[in-house]
Amino acid sequence: MHGRLWVPFETCTVSAALVAVVMACAGCSSEPSGDARSDGGVPNEPSGGTTSGVGTGGAATSGSGGTAQGAAPSGGASSGTAGVGGSGDGGGGASGGDAGSDGVGGSAGAGARGGASGSAGAGMSGSAGTGPTEGNLTIFYLDVGGSVMATDVENPMARTIVEDAGQGPDGIALDMERGHVYWTGMGVPANDDGFVMRSNLDGSNVITVIPAGGTYTPKQLKIDHENGKLYFSDREGMRVQRSNLDGSMIETLVTTGSGAEDRRDNANWCVGIAIDIAGGYFYWSQKGPDNGMVGSLRRAHTAMPAGQNSTNRSDIEVLFSGLPEPIDVDLDLEHGLIYWTDRGDDTINRAPIEIPSGSTAANRMDREILIEGVREAIGVTLDISRGKLYFTGGTGGRVGTANLDGTGAMNLLTGSAGLTGIALGELP
Repeated sequence: MHGRLWVPFETCTVSAALVAVVMACAGCSSEPSGDARSDGGVPNEPSGGTTSGVGTGGAATSGSGGTAQGAAPSGGASSGTAGVGGSGDGGGGASGGDAGSDGVGGSAGAGARGGASGSAGAGMSGSAGTGPTEGNLTIFYLDVGGSVMATDVENPMARTIVEDAGQGPDGIALDMERGHVYWTGMGVPANDDGFVMRSNLDGSNVITVIPAGGTYTPKQLKIDHENGKLYFSDREGMRVQRSNLDGSMIETLVTTGSGAEDRRDNANWCVGIAIDIAGGYFYWSQKGPDNGMVGSLRRAHTAMPAGQNSTNRSDIEVLFSGLPEPIDVDLDLEHGLIYWTDRGDDTINRAPIEIPSGSTAANRMDREILIEGVREAIGVTLDISRGKLYFTGGTGGRVGTANLDGTGAMNLLTGSAGLTGIALGELP
């Protein structure tokens, strides 16, 4: 394999980025029940001041800067003072004031939270308005023992958000616009009683979105915010599914097998999920047995081909095959890369999404191992804007982070139970 990079870990505090979605293990000698290893157990420009007046920004309640009211000229002053931008989410910065008769243009007003920079005042350049104010970058993650957890990235300290998250929570996703956290629960694999739940970001108002038995053993979870959809892989169900945010209208997008005999072949088990709504694709992993070298990464269109169904659709592409045991996946669409955890060889990986010219899914050699030694690697999520990735490891309850290229790897938290899904968000 090309691009192999090993990075040692240190336990420490980090900055930047928020997370969610991973899998972990609990109480299984060969495999965590985070992937529940059931196979081994289980965001009027104010004018500036006049020649001697000071402009004051009006209050803005929903985004735009207020209109500055300058005092009447009284002569003598040589420069105007900038109007102050109105406050309010999304407000734009006020523009600088016009120059006085012999004066200098006012500086730009301060932009409200989420606002754009102020424009320059006439006469001379105004200074820029202030930019967005950031909240607390927070990682949400799952303890396979049955709880939803969170930690600040800057000051890592585990806290429980939901104590009773059901049996075998595995995949997690955030809907920041509506203030919700969603998670999947595998239930007891032999009982076909998987479910999906939701709460507020603070853990209050826990509800069941898809009741037990509505899916088999749902794993990684992603949200299509544009269309109000949940996407998730169903491991023992041997399928990829989609529903509305309220759990209604469950659709099966891909079926990889049916019945007990097919279920015994772990290569049919769908685990990870990622979506590219603008590009019209969803991606998933099929894991295979522990370190079995038959795992694969695949994709298909979000729209079902006309006249086809989940069992016979002709648009499925195998992007990578012969992998040890791929679990969760995420995408860096800007750079055309797919990231994944591999529990078979305890690694965090990436590769170009597209198969190189002259190669096939089976013989491509562009897998890049970013981090080694992540015991029972389950969850991974990317913070592209800050250049960070976050991950969970089932063994030792490890929440870690690194640069997108795998350098600077470190632990944020260790020592808890088996961890699974991970997601990142910014809280006020």
